[in-house]
Amino acid sequence: MAQQATPVRTARLGRAFGTEPSAVGGVVLLLPGGDEVSERRPSPLLATASVLALGRKLARAGRDEGLAAHVVHYRYRGWNGGAAHPARDAGWAADEVRRRYGDVPVCLAGLGMGGRAALRAAGHEAVTSVLAIAPWLPAEDMAAPPEPVKQLAGRQVLIVHGTNDGRSDPELSFRLAARAKKANRDVCRFEVHSDGHGLRHYRDEVAALAADFVLGSLFGRAFSRPVVDALAAPPPLGLRMPLAAGFGGTLRR
Repeated sequence: MAQQATPVRTARLGRAFGTEPSAVGGVVLLLPGGDEVSERRPSPLLATASVLALGRKLARAGRDEGLAAHVVHYRYRGWNGGAAHPARDAGWAADEVRRRYGDVPVCLAGLGMGGRAALRAAGHEAVTSVLAIAPWLPAEDMAAPPEPVKQLAGRQVLIVHGTNDGRSDPELSFRLAARAKKANRDVCRFEVHSDGHGLRHYRDEVAALAADFVLGSLFGRAFSRPVVDALAAPPPLGLRMPLAAGFGGTLRR
């Protein structure tokens, strides 16, 4: 009996959160976390659990603007070295946005390993902004080239990281932001003091900051004063901006 060919894995976009706008004016692609090395297929529920609440929040906040929010379902659970599978899948997803919605701006919003994918895939021509939450970045190695930042030129970039993150070293995201800031003034970074990788203690504040940044970068809304100040401040001030408790409570609805 002839051996069956192994099916080719493909990435896919999840269904849009909420009711998809009749006229889509911008898209946020949510990139879940993953493992450093794994060629297993991600579990759909476990892989997307970390971004579901954020996706719902962004979809509600951007409904009147024409925002569509989709989770990107990866082909593989791991980054897998030079293969950089999640970043490649993010690039495919940006192409798919163009196919479905036309020439609309895209924000890549990733958590953990997805944060690294968002930063790495930012050079896609459809991408105008990047939100990296607790991004996992590789330890610096003198024998290896540093994580690239040139693809961030011309994009608005916001990084959020808990100072007590035991899984994704916050100092690495600060150093990447500092290198990116030298070539791109539209980079800022917020620190969530005493919070860990999941940013659970400041979940509402992080979600409010994310919504403020995504809607501002995609639709030209005025950013909140803390984001404006962080973007304008020279390093290291604008890259170690504290996220205040209660952020978002007095922002526009």
